[in-house]
Parts: sequence; C-alpha cells; structure tokens
Amino acid sequence: TSGLTIIPISIMVYRAQLGAAQPTDVFVPILLATFFSTLAGIIAVSVYQKINLLNRTILLFLGGASLFIAGIIYFFTTLSREMIDIYSTTTANVFLFLIIIGFILAGVRKKVNVYDAFVDGAKEGFTTAVRIIPYLVAILVAIGVFRASGSMDYIINGVATLVGWCGIDSEFVAALPTAIMKPLSGSGARGLMVDAMTTYGADSFVGRMACIFQGSTDTTFYILAVYFGSVGISKTRHAVPCGLLADLAGIISSIFICYLFFG
Repeated sequence: TSGLTIIPISIMVYRAQLGAAQPTDVFVPILLATFFSTLAGIIAVSVYQKINLLNRTILLFLGGASLFIAGIIYFFTTLSREMIDIYSTTTANVFLFLIIIGFILAGVRKKVNVYDAFVDGAKEGFTTAVRIIPYLVAILVAIGVFRASGSMDYIINGVATLVGWCGIDSEFVAALPTAIMKPLSGSGARGLMVDAMTTYGADSFVGRMACIFQGSTDTTFYILAVYFGSVGISKTRHAVPCGLLADLAGIISSIFICYLFFG
C-alpha cells in the first residue's frame, strides 16, 4: 500500500493539461517520497511480524538504496533553486526516455511487436479513462460544493493556525486534503490534486505539493479491501497500521522534499 511510484505518468499528464511549464519537475521529488514511504512500510511490517532485517542480503539492498537516495538528496541540497529545477527536469526526461528505449529493446529481444502492444495498451487505457470520467467529474463537483460551503477553508485554516503556533511554515497545509484523501480514495485524491492545481496553479508550491502527496503512497484501505476480499480474508491483522504508518511517512517526507525542491 506504500505504492512505490517509479513512473508517475498520470500525475505528469494532469500537470501538462493544466499548463505546467515543466510537467516532469515533480518526478525526482515523488521518487524520493515514495521511497521513504515504502521503506517505512517494510520496517513497520518487519517490526510487527518480528522479521529480522539484519542479514547481509537485506542490509545490502536497503542500505545501498538508502545511500543512493541520500546521495541524491545531498546533491540537490548543494544546488541553487534554478539548478534544482534544471537537474530535476533533465533527470526525469532522460530517465523516462531510457525506460521507453528499454521497453523497445526488450521487445526486440523477445520478438514482440512493440507497436501493436502499445496500441492495444492505449486502447485499454482509453477505455479505463472513459470509465473513470463520471467518477472524476462527480468528485470534482463534490469538492467544488465542499469548497464553496467554506468547510474546506475552516479545516485548512484550523490546521494552518495550529502549525503556525508551532512556528512552522504553513504553506503546505493547502495541499493536505490530497494527502488525507489518498488512503481512502485514489479518484478522490486525484480530484483534490487537480483542484489544488486549478485553484493555486500547476507550478505553485501547493500544486506541486499536492502532486507529490498523490505520488508518494497508494490507496491503503481500497487496496486492503480488494486484495484481502478477493481471497476471503476478513482479519487483516497488522496490515492496516503498517499501511497507515507508510502513508504517514509518505506525507512527512513529501513535505520536507517539496520544501527542498520548491520551497
């Protein structure tokens, strides 16, 4: 349920549609945030299930990945804001290009018609998009009504006041509805992300923060219901607290990372 997001295509598509100058500039921040949420999920499960992580294979894998992520964060902390934007966008574009080339080469190696496979996938994707449009429209209308009633402003202002009392910058609070909704509903969180970018701008701090929240974790309760329900499991034991701990880690890391890149 930590939802390790390698290629946040849908988020970048929404950013492009809403006029972002560089739709891919959230790629590296999302990759970092989703790594921390996944790492927290692994550790939480290991603690609950009494799984020993202190063996060479796991330590080499997690330790190596952690050092790599730490190196990325350290590298970006040494750059100016303009250079961070350049490197983040360039890294995202190059990485996505290499992945596409990798798929093509793998298809050639396996003698798969990549073009036909792509067209078939695009047809399925279009069908999926058409199927979710009514739900997306419904959630956007509901969000609009909720905002118009003033309830969202009361919640945001209350949290902002509390954060302000702690002496912390409260600019991120406006994007919190996306983070709160994500464990419950993917389409709801997506609607809140789109609403944040529409209200504040795709290239605003809040718009980017909402995108990072959206990509840092997955829909915990929906996933648990689908996967446990499909095999008839009613006692989820430690899955819910572990999933929520991963969500919390994703939210906290998203805030720090967004301030590092765009604050």
